[in-house]
Amino acid sequence: MAETHVLFVEDDDVIREATQLALERVGFTVTAMPDGLSGLESFRADRPDIALLDVMLPGMDGVSLCRRIRDESTVPVIMLSARADSIDVVLGLEAGADDYVTKPFDGAVLVARIRAVLRRFGHAGRDPGESDGTGGSAGGVLSFGDLEVDTEGMEVRRKGAPVALTPTEMRLLLEFSSAPGTVLSRDRLLERVWDYGWGGDTRVVDVHVQRLRTKIGQDRIDTVRGFGYKLKA
Repeated sequence: MAETHVLFVEDDDVIREATQLALERVGFTVTAMPDGLSGLESFRADRPDIALLDVMLPGMDGVSLCRRIRDESTVPVIMLSARADSIDVVLGLEAGADDYVTKPFDGAVLVARIRAVLRRFGHAGRDPGESDGTGGSAGGVLSFGDLEVDTEGMEVRRKGAPVALTPTEMRLLLEFSSAPGTVLSRDRLLERVWDYGWGGDTRVVDVHVQRLRTKIGQDRIDTVRGFGYKLKA
């Protein structure tokens, strides 16, 4: 973890300095920027391993910065929001963020969330043979109508054309592909995809499912009200 480079964009001087020290204390290399424009410049120059973005930033807000980063890279992004019920949380996830942490946050919690995101980005796939899906498969390729999921090559095609997914979206699709036709609860998806061993905010799941639908087909994943989601077999 000592070589992991974190880009931290936060306009509050006290929070920025204290958080940078806390992250460096556990072995992260941190580049801290005070506004969105300098954050984007630093991202392009340094190509960090993960970005922590405050929602409310001068010059370019965190949601816009996240969208610009996502246009150029699949690097993991965690949004920092001062309000758990803020619409900015959903906007940040829709812009491409992989997770969010609510302010004020405990340093240990932030570190745990960063490590959880890095783990799933480093291991986007699953162990060979783990999938027990009933979709047609050949050499690690699962087929669901016009959708093909290569569980070994970590590639997805729809109607023969490649589909670009972020690592989080890929893990979510792999979870669905492992049990097509089976309803997966939001809690299970939080645990398996986001590495949450405790109840988290299900908005993270809902927004990522919607993002996945836009890429693989709106009718490919069904919502089962009161229970969760399922991939059409």
